[in-house]
Amino acid sequence: MRVPTADPKRRSLPFLPTTREEVEALGWDAPDVVFVTGDAYVDHPSFAMAILGRVLEAAGFRVAILSQPDWTDAEPFRSLGRPRLFFAVGAGNMDSMLNRYTAQRKPRSDDAYSPGGVAGRRPDRSTNVYAQRCREAFKGVPVIAGGVEASLRRFAHYDYWSDTVRPSILASSKADLVVFGMGEAPIVEIARRLDAGEEPRDLRDMRGVAFLLGAKEEMPPGFDAVALPSFEEVRDDVVKFAVATRHIHRESNPFNAKRLVQPHGDRTLVQNPPDLPLSKAEMDAIYDLPYARDAHPSYGEKVPALEMMRTSVTIMRGCFGGCTFCSITTHQGRVIQSRSKESVVREVEGIAARGDSKGIVSDVGGPTANMYEMRCTRPEVEAKCRRLSCVHPKICPLLGTDHAPLVDLLKAAREVDGVRRVHVASGVRMDLAKRSPEYLRDLAAHHVGGHLKVAPEHVDDEVLRLMKKPSIDDFERFGRAFAEASRAVGKEQYLVPYFIASHPGSTLESMIELALFLKRNGYKPRQVQDFIPAPLDVATCMYHTGLDPMTMKPVPVARGLKDRRLQRALLQFFRPENWFLVRDALVKAGRRDLIGDGCDALIPAAPPREAIEARRARASRDWDAFTGLKDEPETDDARSEDAPADERSVGYRPGRKGFRGPGGSPSGRGARGRRTRK
Repeated sequence: MRVPTADPKRRSLPFLPTTREEVEALGWDAPDVVFVTGDAYVDHPSFAMAILGRVLEAAGFRVAILSQPDWTDAEPFRSLGRPRLFFAVGAGNMDSMLNRYTAQRKPRSDDAYSPGGVAGRRPDRSTNVYAQRCREAFKGVPVIAGGVEASLRRFAHYDYWSDTVRPSILASSKADLVVFGMGEAPIVEIARRLDAGEEPRDLRDMRGVAFLLGAKEEMPPGFDAVALPSFEEVRDDVVKFAVATRHIHRESNPFNAKRLVQPHGDRTLVQNPPDLPLSKAEMDAIYDLPYARDAHPSYGEKVPALEMMRTSVTIMRGCFGGCTFCSITTHQGRVIQSRSKESVVREVEGIAARGDSKGIVSDVGGPTANMYEMRCTRPEVEAKCRRLSCVHPKICPLLGTDHAPLVDLLKAAREVDGVRRVHVASGVRMDLAKRSPEYLRDLAAHHVGGHLKVAPEHVDDEVLRLMKKPSIDDFERFGRAFAEASRAVGKEQYLVPYFIASHPGSTLESMIELALFLKRNGYKPRQVQDFIPAPLDVATCMYHTGLDPMTMKPVPVARGLKDRRLQRALLQFFRPENWFLVRDALVKAGRRDLIGDGCDALIPAAPPREAIEARRARASRDWDAFTGLKDEPETDDARSEDAPADERSVGYRPGRKGFRGPGGSPSGRGARGRRTRK
């Protein structure tokens, strides 16, 4: 076992200490490890600082949490005392730039991971800032970075918010090591080895870590490594960037991945192979730890993310779907790691015993709802496989897709005393689900409250190919099967499909076809997803380079903010306030035939009153923002730019005059690296 098991004889703290007073009350002279996080401290296994802190506590280490510290000074980073072993630094459950800014590069008006949902409690690129403050606070204390932000930025990467290629987070944060991927096993090993007297450079043999060699250091002997184009090359040449992306993703199978190296000036970034997947026993050990399942009692306001996750249960990790726009596989891995039925039932029993749950389990799932216990049926083939998806372009015949263990698990969960309802709120992978009529029947009968979330994402075959998603025919077949299963159990239930605008490959023409599909099928999505290029994703490489890194073929990209607004508006063509944007899109695409009274017409010939009022209101806001009278209100990603005033969220700006966007310019866009093709 690489992680400790829960010991009933060991006294666990109700919450890990968060202040100097709490540390001293425990009789500690200093913590062994101080976690620095951009999220509020919530002791729930859906939150990184909680799960890693509890794992270290179970291993016998003293852990303290420094949550959302004031980053403008090093003093708050001294508040818990000098950590005996190391600082563990993370931005939180999300990349900090994704947390703080929308697809339109505007500051978000709220933060689900902060008390009261208040925005502004973490800095841009939090890992960099926190790591540097830790260095200032206590010189000589090792700094270990981890979490989603560090994982996705461990190589030279494209940063959407500054519109530049940035170096590895190791270079910008000055961290000793980056732990990439899920960190329970690596962080316990790091703590044990540092406790035994080793130095950070001694840990460079570990799986799941990346580090920078010094200018005068040479590669250790025996390193079998794949050389990536240098930071300077990928910054200046989009072809080199695409080549690097292809290598990074091909070397991601923990059973056969090679070490990767990438020069950064006179230093060299080294990434060791990914850590091995957790066993079922290790997953159980992690989730059986004594979490309070609540926010730290010092908070006077609720943490919105906790309210969404308080009664949810994670049953597995990883995803073999390989969707090019998704970071789950990049961070959690392609191999599914599942908990035992007994461990899940114990957690459900705990939820049912809580008075605030009302007997409702809000979700039983993970990255997807229905990949539980699915693995390659041929381990010797899995050890050699380099496919980026087990289900695209077709489901691999060696993939085990049996839903029986999941059906059995769900049955056991809903039969727990005190449980009234067990929901499945995680997205269902449709191409897998329709292979199991029994699973669909149980889902319809017991686990859907009228609506089931699914993600067809688009209708255009080329866009879906670039996404690594099945065709829209697959969605329609699943829809018929789900409707039949619902009727069989006497229920009228509906699918809630999610679609993406502005994904690489998506053009106005393909978005118009999607709008027509929505109209013909009676879908009026209240929320729409605007593609945001997250660091390291394959789709992000397409967005930045205009190339598919796997084939090196050109890909059309909606890059300008106006083009992206047009695509998003087409997903909500039925909203009167979107009339002008939809008309612009149809005229630009040469589809005036869809304006008017025809059966396929997306908008009427004349603008409705709401469209004119929304346009006037937006012009007024733009003028006020331009003249400095007031800031332009923020809009949620899921809503139209021209939403009525009562549906817009209020804008947030950091409390300093002359605030400029994340790229240093009023629009939030920075200088762009030179783009050449060779």
